[in-house]
Amino acid sequence: MDLPRNVPPGEPIETDVVIIGAGPVGLFAVFELGLLDIKCHLIDILDKIGGQCAELYPEKPIYDIPGLPVVTGQELTDRLLEQVKPFNPTFHLNERVDELARQADGRFLLKTDIGREFVCKVVVIGAGGGSFTPKRPPLEGIEAYEGASVHYSVRRMEDFRGKDVLIVGGGDSALDWTLSLQPIANSLTLLHRRDDFRAAPHSVEKMRELVASGQMRLMIGQMTSMDGCEGKLEGVTVKTKEGEERISINAVLPFFGLTMKLGPIANWGLNLEENLIPVDTEKFETSEPGIFAIGDINTYPGKLKLILSGFHEAALMAQQAHRYIYPGKKLLFQYTTSSSNLQKKLGVK
Repeated sequence: MDLPRNVPPGEPIETDVVIIGAGPVGLFAVFELGLLDIKCHLIDILDKIGGQCAELYPEKPIYDIPGLPVVTGQELTDRLLEQVKPFNPTFHLNERVDELARQADGRFLLKTDIGREFVCKVVVIGAGGGSFTPKRPPLEGIEAYEGASVHYSVRRMEDFRGKDVLIVGGGDSALDWTLSLQPIANSLTLLHRRDDFRAAPHSVEKMRELVASGQMRLMIGQMTSMDGCEGKLEGVTVKTKEGEERISINAVLPFFGLTMKLGPIANWGLNLEENLIPVDTEKFETSEPGIFAIGDINTYPGKLKLILSGFHEAALMAQQAHRYIYPGKKLLFQYTTSSSNLQKKLGVK
């Protein structure tokens, strides 16, 4: 799919809706709004479309998307992009919304960190948990190896084929990638500070079977230093209860979790509850009329942080957004399976 290029900063961009966040839920919101003839621009702080799915686990399988028994984060992103193609949304990547204010005419003015301005009638916050950054191991000089030998996510599994890999952590991400990369790595070592794991029990069991059969190594301890040359890692020193040991590796995957920050959202005058945005469950509207929050960024009684929940929230949000975009115009609910009008919008014969 040919994606619209970033529009250069200049005069304020006027549109119906600005969606903050281009993850799966933000993308599906484009579809639901598009069916109602509502135009969207999307802004995301990441350099790619797909949110956390594309950034953190593009090749990791997802099993709870309705109708798709298994799909990777990148595949889901690609399918959603294909679905919204008829509505031609515009994406603004590598940008952060710093300011949001209501204007005298009732519309919203948004400003990004590169000086771009938007004017719209509706704002949809679909920013996941806010901006997120991986937690960095507290090792001196680790920055020199980041991107070349130290990776905080797996973009392409093939990048690790034939390498000596060290995975650090004890949660689901660490164990999932241990099991996924072990068959293609030259060698794989899993390092955790204790012999007790937070991951799914069946993953831990499979890992221990691989260790018992000599197909990988498990170390209990902590990294104390790294050595290498010009960004290429050659080895890591690990401290265990037996003492220090240097192991030869050329790729490290530390899974220490993410630091989630609301960032400028915290300064937009919205009611907040433990860094989440409370919404109603009829429209998924915030305390500020015309501003909606969908996906992991919102909270309400019974909230489940699932992609499919965000899809449901996007559908109901669009119904209310129509009232702001087309005040006084009656909204006729239609099904895509039977409406020739909707099928024409989608390019279906």
